Amino acid sequence: MPAQFLLNLSIAFLWMMFKDESDLNFTTFVTGYIIGIGIIFVMHRFFGDRFYLHRFYMVMKLVFIFISELMQSSIHTLKHILRPNIRIKPGIFKYETELRGEWEIPALGLLLTLTPGSVVLEVTPDGDAFYIHAMDVEESKEMLLKSLSKFEKAIMEVTR
Repeated sequence: MPAQFLLNLSIAFLWMMFKDESDLNFTTFVTGYIIGIGIIFVMHRFFGDRFYLHRFYMVMKLVFIFISELMQSSIHTLKHILRPNIRIKPGIFKYETELRGEWEIPALGLLLTLTPGSVVLEVTPDGDAFYIHAMDVEESKEMLLKSLSKFEKAIMEVTR
């Protein structure tokens, strides 16, 4: 992937040189970079690696999933808080994950902790499970498990 990026920069600089302008313009460089993206996208299968902007797309997808889950859990938490009688049953449950590695497990823990209504209490020493405290285990556990599976899938798409 770094080779694709460096080749794209080279194409952009060559575009600037072939354009034959008296001074170097940023817009000419951007145009060359966009043309380089097209050329490398067509030829990326010859590099033996996936297209280098694919990971950027997956990161943006993870950010949008996080924002969506953040809004949903915020609304769910607000509904619990604004009730006249608070009827929640907090609890702790164990969630086993497929994620491995030094980036994947902390990323899932941070994304889950940043969404309201749940906190990661502990990660097992093997790194294959989380202990999660949920604000309302009876109502929100299923929603939380769906969020976790979405986060897991998106994190795997980014890192693997």
